Amino acid sequence: MPQYKIQSILFALVTLAASHAHAIDFGDLINKELGKLDKSAPQKSEPAATSNTPAITGTAKPTTGLANFSNNDQVDSLKQALVQGAETAVANLSKENGYLGNNKVRIPLPENLQKADGLLRKFGMGKYADDLTTSINRAAETAAPEAKDLLVGAVNKMTVEDAKGILTGGSDAATQYFRKNTETALAGKFKPIVATSMQKVKLAEAYDQFAEKGGKFGLIDKRDTKMDDYITRKAMDGLFLMIAEQEKAIRANPLEATGNLAKKIFSAIKF
Repeated sequence: MPQYKIQSILFALVTLAASHAHAIDFGDLINKELGKLDKSAPQKSEPAATSNTPAITGTAKPTTGLANFSNNDQVDSLKQALVQGAETAVANLSKENGYLGNNKVRIPLPENLQKADGLLRKFGMGKYADDLTTSINRAAETAAPEAKDLLVGAVNKMTVEDAKGILTGGSDAATQYFRKNTETALAGKFKPIVATSMQKVKLAEAYDQFAEKGGKFGLIDKRDTKMDDYITRKAMDGLFLMIAEQEKAIRANPLEATGNLAKKIFSAIKF
């Protein structure tokens, strides 16, 4: 998409969002349209991936038959299962539409631009916001492969105590282990790739200029005033959500685990 169109739509999005602070400057038409949107727009819940922690239900402690297995067996089987889950999550997110085509992890426009997006759609300009959303998610898909080595590295450094804590912990214990041990490094890996991807369409620079103005009015979350920061944070949320789903699936059905030993270990854990 031409740069001037991207800049125009971003300017419109942020400026319209800022109209809450300067509504009089935009005339009766926009005020009326915004009022209609307030009344007619359905309430939307935030996608699951946008929270800071994966949305996993149930954290009950399991009862186990792990005493029948050696420490080495427990660690080795858990590592097999975690590598399997991490690799599957990364592979699914790295492919085209891995983020964009999955409603659970799809990255939307920053929340405070979504109302302006609705207004622009009334004027037949929704395509540009859609293009922006697509670019955001493509950047996340480009960065996702970088997670694999970090996640596998976290598995390899796992201690016996770590393994026991995960096996006997809550239903998302492995996911929380991954988050604790990789989140900072992942952000460092993701952000430069996201920034490079956004620069290809000259979008990051244009967005940042306008969002910075909106941020001054408190209309955009300060964490979201830089597009690369916003995408990086949302991409990691989506990654941990997908890992959590893999973990949940293996715990619920141990036969999905890779390796006979892993199957036996997880079969011995009862929630």
